[in-house]
Amino acid sequence: MALLAVFALCAWQVAAHGPLRTFDERLGRAIAGSPFPDSLAEFFADLGNTAVALPVLCVALAFAAWRTPTAARRWPGPLAAALAMAAVPALIAPLKALLDRPGPPGPLAGETGFFPSGHAATAAVAYGAAAVLLLPLLRGRLRGWLIGAVVLLNLAVGAGLVRRAYHWPLDVVGSWCLCGCLLWAVLRVRARERSGSPAA
Repeated sequence: MALLAVFALCAWQVAAHGPLRTFDERLGRAIAGSPFPDSLAEFFADLGNTAVALPVLCVALAFAAWRTPTAARRWPGPLAAALAMAAVPALIAPLKALLDRPGPPGPLAGETGFFPSGHAATAAVAYGAAAVLLLPLLRGRLRGWLIGAVVLLNLAVGAGLVRRAYHWPLDVVGSWCLCGCLLWAVLRVRARERSGSPAA
């Protein structure tokens, strides 16, 4: 509920040209004008492409299914992760069209439909769902390392998108809020699957 509330606040401020949107655009211009190397920012932004993120999720899906010993519990988690990934364009595309936010000055200047960010959403769900699937198969510190790596990876994707002027910061934050809800659903299914309870 908290994530949906934050998303609603961001969407309202974007649609109403509120003070948060004004601050967001100032922050976006400052980040885009920072001395952070263009090539590194572009690399991070590209990690949100489906061509990069989807294969990572597919490998995690296959590995999680292979490592789950009981056939009855083998597919609910991977299926939930695949459905969450399929839900990304179904959620993001209509919201982009509805809010029709202009992009930042830069390579995509003059275009509209930037809130929420599709690349940030793709990265959050693909890498996040992959982590949710793999966590029960890991032990000890490896779990913490995996969670930390996924968080840092998504922060890098968001920073790269803003630094390269492909998105405003709120576009990225809005995507993270929506995708947090999708990942929560995957986490619940995976927890039921691992406990042996029937997954919804």
